[in-house]
Amino acid sequence: MQFPQRSLLGKAWRIRAVEDEAAEQLARNTGIDAVLARFLLARGVHANDVPLFLSPSLKNQLPDPAGLQGTDQAITRIVKAIHEKQHIVIFGDYDVDGATATAIMVRFLRMVGADAQIYIPDRIAEGYGPNTNAFLKLREQGAELVITVDCGTVSFEPILEAKKAGLEVIVVDHHLAIETLPEAISIINPNRLDDTFPEKGLCAAGVCFLLCVAVNRALGTKADLLSLLDLVALGTVCDVMPLTGLNRAYVAQGLKVMAQKKNLGLATLMEVAKIAEAPTAYHLGFILGPRINAGGRIGKSDLGARLLTTNDKVEALKIAQELDRLNAERRTIETLVLEETLGQVERQQNAPVIIVSGAGWHPGVIGVVAGRLKEKTGKPVAVIGFENGIGKASARSITGVDLGGAITQARQEGLLIAGGGHAMAAGFTVAENKLPALTQFLCDRLEASVAHATANPLLWLDAAIGIGGINTSLVHQLAQAAPYGNGHSEPVFILPDVQIAQAKEVGQGHISCRIAQSGFKLQETWLKAVAFRAFGTPLEQLLNARQQSFHLAGKLKINSWNNRETVEFHIEDAMLTA
Repeated sequence: MQFPQRSLLGKAWRIRAVEDEAAEQLARNTGIDAVLARFLLARGVHANDVPLFLSPSLKNQLPDPAGLQGTDQAITRIVKAIHEKQHIVIFGDYDVDGATATAIMVRFLRMVGADAQIYIPDRIAEGYGPNTNAFLKLREQGAELVITVDCGTVSFEPILEAKKAGLEVIVVDHHLAIETLPEAISIINPNRLDDTFPEKGLCAAGVCFLLCVAVNRALGTKADLLSLLDLVALGTVCDVMPLTGLNRAYVAQGLKVMAQKKNLGLATLMEVAKIAEAPTAYHLGFILGPRINAGGRIGKSDLGARLLTTNDKVEALKIAQELDRLNAERRTIETLVLEETLGQVERQQNAPVIIVSGAGWHPGVIGVVAGRLKEKTGKPVAVIGFENGIGKASARSITGVDLGGAITQARQEGLLIAGGGHAMAAGFTVAENKLPALTQFLCDRLEASVAHATANPLLWLDAAIGIGGINTSLVHQLAQAAPYGNGHSEPVFILPDVQIAQAKEVGQGHISCRIAQSGFKLQETWLKAVAFRAFGTPLEQLLNARQQSFHLAGKLKINSWNNRETVEFHIEDAMLTA
């Protein structure tokens, strides 16, 4: 099927090339649906790899933690701290990865007879990562060992001052490093420049789990490490790590653990958020994650870590309800900030990088706003909130543009007070008088890669399918290839030549409608469809689509209501038929 024109969203559509005979043979040999077989082949999954791909296993995919630089030194120091009952502090970040990494370390230490204090810096008062005042305060309170998680790789001064004060530091992180490293006891980070560890795409929670495996072996204990995989899965999905290799096994097994509701805090949050079914990557990324993040964004920074480590039912319910309330408040603040950015975005429509700023913008929502603007513009975006001449920023990138590397270089050039991140997301602090120079630097550095990434925006489709061929059995077959996410995208189908009826606005800017194959009466064959956040985009045309035929691109979803399952189509893009 050829699509000579562009879609309503300006994309060229391409169906992934797969030989029909190869897909049919794979389906026969493995017993899977032919559509699933086509999907797997299109993503390079060979026949011999299908069983492990559909049932990822840590037993087969967990690498030796000793392969990570710095692991041996960390084991020696942590084992000493455990044996000597030393005062240990886990110093984490305030996002989901930081909260889950913190909880993994604390829960593991409890399993092996030790304990640790939690310290999460305040987003507004202290900012991201270790700071000297916090380290010195912890030392005064008797701390002997601090393990930083999801931060610390470029915290040179705080770690040096801690060393001078007699406080030893281990860094467990995944953010981009530079050639030199802080003077810590150990720095475990697969993205160290001198580290050849093959799993570069781990989040901090994933790295912490490997460290726990290594320490557990050294101690000779039998801690229930598998019970921590729900936390690893949550951190991996919410930090938008690629769901391939080890991460795929982490999330697949972690979802099974989460369904057992062994972690009291997570189970309570699921109840408060009204998650009744078995959790999926969607629930982690769009329901649980935002609530845990809400504490660090506009509430108390340690709420997420406390929820994930508590064994007290009363405390768990209190924190879960507070996070749910804060998340609703966060959405309101986010909407207000987003509206204030629109004029600046319009004036920069020709710039390779969109940089918007405002006085008093809440630091806790700028990351979400950056993500929304990235989706809207298709370009890297940085959102900066200024207070007293100092701006705190959150930035999001597009595939093919290494934003984290550019931020690291800008810091080395003296344009930033602080900053770091990875390819798709970064954060930084900038003086207001340096903003023009920073803007010019980022635009110059990223112009070529942005131009290349946006020159021919493509939407890859897995197969064309008629409405009559869609049923719950097919959707359940496709679910075998889950979890889906970054690096392993959910299948996108094209429904060719359909007509739209009963289109209406629902919720906040969504469009709900019924679709039928052209030439059929709506009563004979129809499917419910939803286009999320369609208002303000060309997909608004779907509201007035009478007498028009469309090709629709989107995803198949199961909708459960009153113990009855139906299929609905989530529209990603649309194209008028010729």
